[in-house]
Amino acid sequence: MSTRSFVAVDVGASSGRVILATVSPDRGADGGAPRVALDVVHRFPNGVIDDGVDSAGKRVLRWDLPGIFAEVQDGLAKAGELAAERGVRVESIGIDTWAVDYGLVDAAGRLKEPVHAYRDARTEATVPVVHEKVPPEKLYEVTGLQFLPFTTLYQLAAEPRLHGYQALLIPDLLAFWLTGSRRTEETNASTTGLLDARTGIWSAQLFEELGLPEGLFPELIVPGETYGTLLPAVAERTGLPPDTPVVAVGSHDTASAVAAVPASEGEDVAYISSGTWSLVGVELDKPVLTEASRAANFTNERGVDGTIRYLRNVGGLWLLSESQRQWAAEGREASLEALLAAAAALPAGGPQIDVDAEEFLAPDGMPERIRAAAARAGTPGGEVLTDEPAAVVRCILDSLAAAYARTLTQTAQLSGRRPGAVHVVGGGSQNELLCRLTAAATGLPVLAGPVEATALGNILVQARAPDALDGGLPALRAAVRASVQLREHTAAAV
Repeated sequence: MSTRSFVAVDVGASSGRVILATVSPDRGADGGAPRVALDVVHRFPNGVIDDGVDSAGKRVLRWDLPGIFAEVQDGLAKAGELAAERGVRVESIGIDTWAVDYGLVDAAGRLKEPVHAYRDARTEATVPVVHEKVPPEKLYEVTGLQFLPFTTLYQLAAEPRLHGYQALLIPDLLAFWLTGSRRTEETNASTTGLLDARTGIWSAQLFEELGLPEGLFPELIVPGETYGTLLPAVAERTGLPPDTPVVAVGSHDTASAVAAVPASEGEDVAYISSGTWSLVGVELDKPVLTEASRAANFTNERGVDGTIRYLRNVGGLWLLSESQRQWAAEGREASLEALLAAAAALPAGGPQIDVDAEEFLAPDGMPERIRAAAARAGTPGGEVLTDEPAAVVRCILDSLAAAYARTLTQTAQLSGRRPGAVHVVGGGSQNELLCRLTAAATGLPVLAGPVEATALGNILVQARAPDALDGGLPALRAAVRASVQLREHTAAAV
């Protein structure tokens, strides 16, 4: 196998990146898996835009999708330039983003309006409307999704008009603008609350009961299939050949991240994809649709190669990043390294909060909200959470670790899987204090890395499509293990 190059477009709720990856034939002296090297060629900020208030006085939050698309094209141009310098060509492009949000486009491909962000409050009024039409128990029986107030079906219920439009989830919208092809990638489709968990296709029953128009979403596509090739205008803007394909990957960023969890073949995969959110769960071959699973608010989302990501959304490092943002604005210490060092020096057993509480969804005023929640929760020793940043950081991390432990215990009870270790991937894998606290709370060794799990999963699915890699998920994960250095944390290290 010769060296091959691919591009991953990875857009998160706070930033985006375009990455040129090289899949090398160098399998080492042991004849092991190919190695993957990543070069981030372009970074850009992302975030919700405050668009004033609606008629009910609620804040309207949106995404700047045209701005994101412009940044993506800038990144593709840089990736093409670097590939040319190396004497290789970009073989394909894959896109992953966050889930549930969408843009409505008309027959001509025009956006109906700027894209709403999931943290927007518009679904507060629509959740009971949806549940009146389809009770939560029935929704779970069909979709297997945990209740989240911002899931796509609740957002669609807030739309004054859907007829005449198609809904394109964010990665599918970007792919449409690149290729002109309308498709819905299945791992992201499974987060909408409209996909049948058993069959993996749209639920005609739910569409009818919710009054959603037929054809609201384009046809489904699975990871490894191709959306299409670049439109002439995109090819001209980026300098990439017009025949460059855009390949469907696990377009829900968590699906790509889980595909890159570096578990050995035959190992029960327990993972925490740690970033803005924490996705905590195991990988299964079929959904768990019991009433106990619904009551515990677990979700069944589709993964690469028809797997089921059985997990629960747990609060994430959003609490920390939002707190840092406020402290920086106030001129206080906000560097992550200093905050973590100070937090690690504090004693265990301090105040904790419910990191899943809806009061932490919105931006602004995060440290004050955390302190108020800690005061309500109390502690056995009556400790009070001070406004010192280090104390707030320790509260966040202790609370996250405790939530991870509770969730993994429930996962084992509900799925029957009892992994012997926990893989932490994504940005949170760099947070050594969080990893150590998680090992202590779960009583399991924590294997941290890769940080770039989402990009690796994205790239490896692309690389497999043109046969740069062969085999299923075990082969992809072997390539991850060959490419990154994992760090092990144990409870004894706390």
